[in-house]
Amino acid sequence: MVFPLYDDNTDRTRFPYVNYAFIALNIFVFVVLQRLGSDTGFTYSFSTVPGEIMTGRDIVTGPEVREYAGQEVLVPGLGPTPISVYITLFTSMFMHGGIAHIAGNMLFLWIFGDNIEDRLGHVRYVLFYLLCGVIASLAHVFVTAAFAGTQGDMLVPSLGASGAISGVLGGYILLHPGRRVTVILFRFLTDVPAWVAIGIWFAFQLISGLGMLGAGSQGGGVAYGAHIGGFLAGLVLIKFFDMGHARTRT
Repeated sequence: MVFPLYDDNTDRTRFPYVNYAFIALNIFVFVVLQRLGSDTGFTYSFSTVPGEIMTGRDIVTGPEVREYAGQEVLVPGLGPTPISVYITLFTSMFMHGGIAHIAGNMLFLWIFGDNIEDRLGHVRYVLFYLLCGVIASLAHVFVTAAFAGTQGDMLVPSLGASGAISGVLGGYILLHPGRRVTVILFRFLTDVPAWVAIGIWFAFQLISGLGMLGAGSQGGGVAYGAHIGGFLAGLVLIKFFDMGHARTRT
């Protein structure tokens, strides 16, 4: 597995205040609104629930006991969403399930997001990031609906910035395929081209996603459909958002 640490930013010309604002907003939501994940009422009201998106109807359920890895776990019920359920396609991309979840996502966003903002400009980057995030969430919803084993699968909420960040990676691999990225690769610290670092990451998402579908499971809580959908959205959308901003690619 590949774990990126940082990339080459020597040619960056714009200060990435939008990217930093996204990181700050994610941290604020997790720490203050989610209370480090302990406020399940907020979390289960503003996460994306496939069943709600498919029907357009707010679904409220009570807590229930489910079995995970041979153990019974009390799962909070879905809370009411005070506005349209479709707003969760946006709110969910700024929430996280735990410290490791947000730390990993923010590391990827910090490494790769600034270069996309530098290339697109601040406003285009905002639109690109949010659109990739929404498409990623919709990809997860449709994959869940297509392969759900039970109605319960449609009521499992999803959250996290990884779908939007996957879109950033898709854009990055096209705009900067040869840019050097310092990574930990199979326990070794080394520099590799971006297409290698991101390519290995995407291959893992694809293999894991296909394995999840073959097993008919939730993939251990990882929404691989969102990761793959966001990445593909980034590959396609970056061409449109980069129009008029052609520069030498690295």
